[in-house]
Amino acid sequence: MGVEKQNNYGNDSLSTLEEKDKVRLRPGVIFGSDGIEGCRHTLVEIVANARDEAQEGFGDLIEVFRYKDKSIEVRDQGRGIPLEYNAKEDKYNWEIVFTILYGGGKYNNNSGSNYQYSIGLNGLGTAATQFASEYMEVEVYRDGHKYNLHFEKGENIGGLVKEKYDYQHTGTIIRWKPDLDVFNDVDIPLSFFKETLRRQAIVNKGVTFKLYDEETEETFQYFYGNGIIDYVQEISGDKGFTTPQYYEFETKGRDREDKEEYKLKIQVAFTFNNENTMLEYYHNSSFLEYGGSPDKAVDSALSSQIHRFIKDKNKYTKNEKRVTFTDIKDSLILVTNTYSTITSYENQTKRAITNRFIQEAMTTFLKEKLEIYFTENKADLEKIIEQVLINKRSREKAELTRIDVRKKLSKNIDNFSNKVKKFVDCRSKDIAKRELFIVEGDSALGSTKMGRDAEFQAIIPVRGKILNCLKSDYDKIFKNDIIVDLLKVLGCGVEIKNKHNDLSFFDIERLNWNKVILCTDADVDGFQIRTLILTMLYVLTPTLIERGYVYIAESPLYEITDAKENVFFAYSEAEKNKIIKKLKKNYKIQRSKGLGENEPEMMWQTTMNPETRRLIKVTPAEAEATKEAFELFLGDNLAGRKEYISEHGYKYIDESDVI
Repeated sequence: MGVEKQNNYGNDSLSTLEEKDKVRLRPGVIFGSDGIEGCRHTLVEIVANARDEAQEGFGDLIEVFRYKDKSIEVRDQGRGIPLEYNAKEDKYNWEIVFTILYGGGKYNNNSGSNYQYSIGLNGLGTAATQFASEYMEVEVYRDGHKYNLHFEKGENIGGLVKEKYDYQHTGTIIRWKPDLDVFNDVDIPLSFFKETLRRQAIVNKGVTFKLYDEETEETFQYFYGNGIIDYVQEISGDKGFTTPQYYEFETKGRDREDKEEYKLKIQVAFTFNNENTMLEYYHNSSFLEYGGSPDKAVDSALSSQIHRFIKDKNKYTKNEKRVTFTDIKDSLILVTNTYSTITSYENQTKRAITNRFIQEAMTTFLKEKLEIYFTENKADLEKIIEQVLINKRSREKAELTRIDVRKKLSKNIDNFSNKVKKFVDCRSKDIAKRELFIVEGDSALGSTKMGRDAEFQAIIPVRGKILNCLKSDYDKIFKNDIIVDLLKVLGCGVEIKNKHNDLSFFDIERLNWNKVILCTDADVDGFQIRTLILTMLYVLTPTLIERGYVYIAESPLYEITDAKENVFFAYSEAEKNKIIKKLKKNYKIQRSKGLGENEPEMMWQTTMNPETRRLIKVTPAEAEATKEAFELFLGDNLAGRKEYISEHGYKYIDESDVI
């Protein structure tokens, strides 16, 4: 039999607070939802209890099994849940733990009797999970025995089964299947299991979390020997520009003078990085999605100290506004992990904490540590100040650009139709019918204007070669008249993916067109202009491509005239050969003219008539390939471009104008 640590977690250490509520009828009250979010929380609660044992020094391995039938199993190597008779409560401890809400052994953690820093909330999760399960099976190894319990739909079947057992280590194994009679969805995705266990490993240094997935037959393992500082270094990689910092501190305090004093432990790790940024807050090993007290403390401490050092070094320009936390976090990777013996959560799902003392203690502690760090590490300080000011000024410039662009693009089509150069609107106001042709130059404008159906087809010419939006900053892009005019006519605004999102005010409902059709000559120049327009749409309005609003008008390559003056159009070499073969002899063939040289009737027949034209839809399936191609050929990947040309360039020599 394995050696057991001496402990006071015995059969008299649990207390009952109240009878069970009707979890099965109102799961949202306990789990926050009767959907998949609530079901997922059952996993969090049982893993939390296993983690609490490891945190107290009992066991360093927690194993989780995800089974095909949607059941879940958690194994720990802790002390084993006490299940025998509790004289003080006059009932068995298994009844207290598994059948009475709030009946666990975590109420007196502030006095240090059982769990000093508990994530599982007062035994609520174990009983609630049991009540919300189709079945639950429990195995406990302790006191030289193996104990078994079985529950079905909240009811115990068969009582406590006990037998002497020679085990290698103490511990608890719980397997349960969330009940579809309680939750409307019990298919917890593998990604949630992985994320939950990875987060637990991050904040429980030295504890290994293993995940076995029966469905994919994969095994995952998570381990951080030094906890959050290892995680910060992992996220930062080799892109950080300051030395990673780690601080730890323990104290005591109270949220109000009339409240009970409690213990608090603070861990903070951070570094500054230009490429990767992240802020994560944990409390008693729970990930705090919304932060709360720690988030406010980090904001206050970093903002005030960095502002102070910028000011002391006279780095602000005259009348410049002070930095904000937004400017700091744009280059920050930071993780906090706090523990307290009394915690005020927003609700049972623990997404934020509200303790006033935690916020105040963290703020004071961080300010002191940052002052020392900045004073003793002048090289790091200079880099931080320089980057934060760059972030700030970039944000302010982006905001000014946003205001300017929004002003330019905010008028509706009736107000600007006469103000956009050469734009020719159609008569119909029915969005479901309206088509916008973006054509190459003024000459194409003339022929398309004459050849269109003015009821539903509008035209805007692109004058000259459009700016490459992948290699230009937003300030330059929005000073380009051609681009601004195109955006005005589109009407839907822009959606820019940057860290501020200050420039994004996209609304697909404001799009003025059912189809946006790119219409350029079938030559090298035409292809380049088409590609640059597509690049603009990809950078500024990618949803138009993803939702299938963007089309390319296919222009014929050849005009073939037979002996009777009948004209045939070929859109490819294969079509040309097929037509020639059919005509056999007495035909004339010529490369198709540019759009500007076409007669209106030909423009209507080949390019604009919905019955006879050929449109290539830029489909959502092509969006990723389009993205990769644009970034390879028009972005900053010079090495990739050279490699591609070296490998594939010979295929295009015959089609180029290069001699």
